[in-house]
Amino acid sequence: MTATRTITFTLNGAPVSADVKPHHNLVELLQTHFGLTGARETCGQGLCGCCTVIVNGRSVSGCLYLASFVDGADVRTVEALDGAGKLSPVQEAFIEASAFQCGYCTPGFILMVTQLLDEHPDPDEEQIKHYLTGNLCRCATYPEVMDAVKLAARKRKAAASA
Repeated sequence: MTATRTITFTLNGAPVSADVKPHHNLVELLQTHFGLTGARETCGQGLCGCCTVIVNGRSVSGCLYLASFVDGADVRTVEALDGAGKLSPVQEAFIEASAFQCGYCTPGFILMVTQLLDEHPDPDEEQIKHYLTGNLCRCATYPEVMDAVKLAARKRKAAASA
């Protein structure tokens, strides 16, 4: 029997706690304890971006990040982006630009674009490419993702000036 450890943290704005085993990763924690399936373990090596989660304002690969590391942290998942049933500007832009096909990688892209726009509200092409280098799309919707990032930046700018 493997020992567990109780951790407490903030998940999408709410204080939570969970008993975790030392070897559980963040994706396992989110899925098994909280039913959050936006972050998905795909490659298991931190290379594809499908497991992206924001921890203390920085993106992490949830497949490599041990669950016990979020003790005391602020954790944000893609499920937190739609406030009161309204999509975020980034989510809206992905839909409007048709920036996904199967949708498997979309939550990771959306979180990375959200972080990008939080840090660089009007990113240039190189900044966009830099932030998204760790996200892979097997359906190859990269041109549409680039369009979605630019559209999301315009939407956020318009909302801020309204």
